[in-house]
Amino acid sequence: MRSAMFSQFGEPSSVLGIEDVPIPQPGPGEIRIRMTMTSIHNHDLLTVGGRYGIKPDLPAAAGSEAAGVVDALGEGVTHLKIGQRVAASGKGTWSDYYLAQAASAVPLPEAIDDNAASQLISMPLSAVALLDYIGVDKGDWVIQNAANGAVGKALAMFARRRGINVVNLVRREDAVKELAELGIHNAVATTEGDWQQKVANITGGASIRAAVDGVGGTASGDLLSALGEGGQLISFGAMSSQPMQISAGDMIFKQAVVKGFWLAKLAPLMPAEKMKSLIGEIVEGVASGEVKLTVSEIFDLADIAKAAAAAGQPGRKGKVLLRG
Repeated sequence: MRSAMFSQFGEPSSVLGIEDVPIPQPGPGEIRIRMTMTSIHNHDLLTVGGRYGIKPDLPAAAGSEAAGVVDALGEGVTHLKIGQRVAASGKGTWSDYYLAQAASAVPLPEAIDDNAASQLISMPLSAVALLDYIGVDKGDWVIQNAANGAVGKALAMFARRRGINVVNLVRREDAVKELAELGIHNAVATTEGDWQQKVANITGGASIRAAVDGVGGTASGDLLSALGEGGQLISFGAMSSQPMQISAGDMIFKQAVVKGFWLAKLAPLMPAEKMKSLIGEIVEGVASGEVKLTVSEIFDLADIAKAAAAAGQPGRKGKVLLRG
């Protein structure tokens, strides 16, 4: 079978290549999935580049999330059947076939197509888990930057379903229109000189309880300055590749709290019923059309180098996908 592999860390478009490898066999509690569509996430590219929190042993198969059809069942798997459509995280999903834990596979309703299904779990789950992590309630205000990213868009949509208010910061004025086309409002471009006043106008002066930072650098301090007293600044990503730069005065006088969020650390500690509830919320939101998972381009698996290069370009309006 075909699999996107890398034997050294580096620029994904340079070090990734398609290799012919044996079809994997599922072990106890596992399923084998024939991949129909798989997504390219930022953390996948960072992993290939050797810059993520987890470094795989080399050579390694790339990719972490896909949708497909159950092709084989491991010992003890009884709740799924061969031929069933599922979405599931796994290792080496940029392959014709991959293995996943049966317990974590999500059966797909017909209302969710392969394009959405291939990105159903990682980013949406991060979004809803983030909302729980910061402990905001209906009517509260949250502010986030990188709001036109996959997690940012999902967070805004799920927050709307929960009755939580979100101010969405972006770095391009055309991104405000892009979000509006998805039904996401309260967006402000930080390139505008009076963006802080626009934020205050949107909230009506209400205290902002939490800020989600996916950028780092000076953008972290901008979010902290917008927080209300006792607010939380959550570090989620570092798109700027710069250390967080925050004001000691804001930290002290607002009695603010700065925390990090990484779903890979939190998910294993989450009670099974809680995880089931969050996944159910995601499936319901996407199936109903209230939550839209957008796509930028779709490439064939054979074009992995081109796809990786496209996924690394700024200003995309959705995920880059690979077709099996």
